[in-house]
Amino acid sequence: MPTKTVMDSDSVNRAVSRIVNQILERNNGARDLAIIGIRTRGVYIAERVAGEIEKLEGIKPPLGTLDITLYRDDLRHKAEWPKVKKTEIPFPVEDKKVILVDDVIFTGRTTRAAIDEIMDYGRPSSIQLVALVDRGLRELPIQPDYTGSKLDTLSTEEVRVHLKEADGRDEVVIITE
Repeated sequence: MPTKTVMDSDSVNRAVSRIVNQILERNNGARDLAIIGIRTRGVYIAERVAGEIEKLEGIKPPLGTLDITLYRDDLRHKAEWPKVKKTEIPFPVEDKKVILVDDVIFTGRTTRAAIDEIMDYGRPSSIQLVALVDRGLRELPIQPDYTGSKLDTLSTEEVRVHLKEADGRDEVVIITE
């Protein structure tokens, strides 16, 4: 399958830095922020965002991890039950400005499931969405607040984010069938 690299390591790092600066500007700093990453690669991006915020503000926001498996709307269509991993939100979300982080936003269904799960933990003052890549083609009316790159893709294409923490390299590629 042909692949096209659309973001290299430098552009991924620049995108994360740009996103962090936009978050801090919109929220007047890091006070009351909490970062939650969606498994798997959203967690790594969330860790990078929290680290950058700590460097710039001297405050490390609390960091959590979501596994949205049980909140998916397509479980009844799966041939096998997917493996459920751990959700860890070791802080109260009540009255926090939650920064929800994912690697790619596509249909919006993952984000909807994540919001449902977060709300089961309490009522944040807001939920703001970070997506390293917005590939469009939404099925639900959900848009990211912060995006590293917006790509025009076809529904037959696949966007893959590779991160050092999981894949040994930082890049974003489009795979065509």
